[in-house]
Amino acid sequence: MSITRIAILGGTGFVGHSLCERLVMVGHEVRILTRHRERHRDLLVLPTAQVVEADVHNPAVLKREFQGQDVVVNLVGILNESGRDGKGFERAHAELAAKVVQACRQNGVARLLHMSALHASPDGPSHYLRSKGRGEQIVQAAESNTLHVTSFRPSVIFGPRDSFTNRFAGLLRQVPFVFPLACPNARLQPVFVEDVVQAFVLALDRQATFGQSYNLCGPQVYSLREIVTWLARQLGLKRRILPLNNSLSMLQAAVMQFAPGKPFTLDNYRSLQLANICEGSFPAIFGITPSRFEDVVPTYIPRVNLL
Repeated sequence: MSITRIAILGGTGFVGHSLCERLVMVGHEVRILTRHRERHRDLLVLPTAQVVEADVHNPAVLKREFQGQDVVVNLVGILNESGRDGKGFERAHAELAAKVVQACRQNGVARLLHMSALHASPDGPSHYLRSKGRGEQIVQAAESNTLHVTSFRPSVIFGPRDSFTNRFAGLLRQVPFVFPLACPNARLQPVFVEDVVQAFVLALDRQATFGQSYNLCGPQVYSLREIVTWLARQLGLKRRILPLNNSLSMLQAAVMQFAPGKPFTLDNYRSLQLANICEGSFPAIFGITPSRFEDVVPTYIPRVNLL
């Protein structure tokens, strides 16, 4: 299948920026659907990219914008919702997935790539994981002779624009002396954004990926405490990382979910109760050797010598 025209939902986000840049670099035409076109001038200057102001939750808009497209990529995802009843997660992850499938069918789009999450499941412990699981089920059930679907299930993704390492780096700078850390023993296997993006690009016209879901993880498992301790050292900050037990972790989440930006919520806490790690290595079909956390993070969070 010759891939030239690709519509992307969530293209203005962290992973989306990198994917759009990579797709343009290799010669594809990219249509990026976003609520606020003028906020993304860095994407407007990409030579074969078209940034379209559009409400992706409107089925009529999706039907219109998918016309003439060879591929649709759905990267839409939220870590927190405005409420606390799961409706926001359901709308973003499951209801939107069904609308995307419908619009693909209406326009004869033959290829759909979908961003899920590691351990996404309708039976998951959090609204986030349950809604991601339902969304993945919807798109995978759409696999057919006329619409070929591939889902990706990454662990926590890191990179220059992430809200993971950069958020903890910011918090470490703001909190002096003692840093109280919820869920310190949570196990993570961070994966570099460019490795995730490369898997998407390679899957575009690779028939062996049709109908498949792929877990994407980096090469090493860490506890959250190990990551935060390493970041403090990288930043040259003398911080005592104070691990909180389960009760205090829940209390911190219950309080911080009302803070501006919702830095940590009870739903986040519930997601962290599952080890965010892969059982196997990075999928061999992509031929990617995943990048090491310690090798990449210093390229965008420079090391500062301790005073």
